[in-house]
Amino acid sequence: MPQRTNTLPLLGLLLGLLIGVALVYGTRLVTAPRLNNPDAIERVPEPRTGSDPEEDEAVRVFKQTRESVVNVDTVVRVRQLDMRVAEQQTGTGTGFLWDDDGRVVTNAHVIRDAASNRGTLRVVLADRSAYDATVVGVAPEFDLAVLQIAAPKDKLKKIRVGRSADLEVGHKVYAIGNPFGLSLSMTKGIVSALDREIDSQTDRTITGVIQTDAPINPGNSGGPLLDKDGRLVGVNTAIKSPSGGNVGIGFAIPVDTVNPVVTELIQRGRTLQPDLGLKLVDQRHVRRAGFAAGVMVQRVEPLGPAEKAGLRGVVADRQTGDVTPGDVITKVNGVAVVGTAEFTRTLSKAKPGDTWKLTVERDGEPRAVEVTVRGV
Repeated sequence: MPQRTNTLPLLGLLLGLLIGVALVYGTRLVTAPRLNNPDAIERVPEPRTGSDPEEDEAVRVFKQTRESVVNVDTVVRVRQLDMRVAEQQTGTGTGFLWDDDGRVVTNAHVIRDAASNRGTLRVVLADRSAYDATVVGVAPEFDLAVLQIAAPKDKLKKIRVGRSADLEVGHKVYAIGNPFGLSLSMTKGIVSALDREIDSQTDRTITGVIQTDAPINPGNSGGPLLDKDGRLVGVNTAIKSPSGGNVGIGFAIPVDTVNPVVTELIQRGRTLQPDLGLKLVDQRHVRRAGFAAGVMVQRVEPLGPAEKAGLRGVVADRQTGDVTPGDVITKVNGVAVVGTAEFTRTLSKAKPGDTWKLTVERDGEPRAVEVTVRGV
C-alpha cells in the first residue's frame, strides 16, 4: 500500500512565507514617505479662544510698566591694537524711572565698578535709546543707588509706587528686568515669605526683605518687583542659589524702605544714619566687670541725644583713680539687650526721629529713660 505523505506542515510553511512577503511589501507601499507635494498648502490656524483673567492681568502689568524699566550698563573704553578706542560692556543690571526729572533707581552693587571710576554708567530705555548717567547718591547699607539721565520728558514714564506693609505671603508678584542681558524679561511668582534679613555691602543688615519665587537671575538686580496692580512693592536685589542661577529663592528690598532712602539720596546725596550720640565700652570689659548682659555707655557727646536724655558715661576720678561705671542699657523698648552686636543691630533698624524707651541700670538700680534717635 503506497505510503501517504502529510503535506499539511509544508503547506502551512509556504502559506506563512507568502503572508510574510505580502506584509513586508504591503507595509513598504503604505508607509513610503512622499518627500514633496507641489499641491501643499499652509495649515489653517485655529483661532485664539481669548485670554483668561490671569493672562489679562500679566499682560496689563507688563504693558503699563515696561516703559518705566531700564537697563543699567557699565561701559569701559579700551584701546584696540589699531589704536582706536572702543567701548566694552563690563556689567549690566536693571533699574527703573523714579520721577519726571530722569532719576533712576537701581542697586548699589550694580554701579559698584563705575562708582569706583572704572567705567561709565549708561541707561538704556525701553525704546533702546541710551543715555550716560550721573550718580546722584548711593546708600550701600541698603544696596540702593539713584542715577540721573538727561532724556526728553516724553520718554520718562515714572513707575507707580505702592506699599509693602500690606503684602501677605501668597500675594502674586511680577519681576521685570534684564537677566543675562535679555532686556525686558518678565517673570511671575508669589510672595514666599516676609521680614527676611540679608546683609548689605557694608555688612549692615537690611530688614523687612521680601522673599519671592518669581524667577530672578543675574541682571535682574535693581529691577522692580510689582504687585498685581503694577505698583512697585520692592527692588530685586539678591538670590539664594548653589548654582548661581534661579532656584526659586529671590529677595527684594521692600518699597517702604526704598521710598524714604531714595528721597534722602535725592535731597542730600546720602542717607542719614541713626545715632544716639554715645560710645559703648568694649563688651569684654563689661563682662569682666561683672555685668552679665547689656551694654555700658563709655561716653556721651555734648548736646547729643544721649546727654539730653540724661545718660551718663564712665567717670574716672583723677585724684583717686576710682572709676564709676557708666549706665548699662539692659532693654530697648522692652526688649532685652544681650550685647553690643544686638544693640547695634537694633539701632541700625531705627529711623531718625524715633523715640526709644530705655531701661538703664545705674548704681545697681534700674531706671527708665527716653531718648530720641538722630540722623548723622
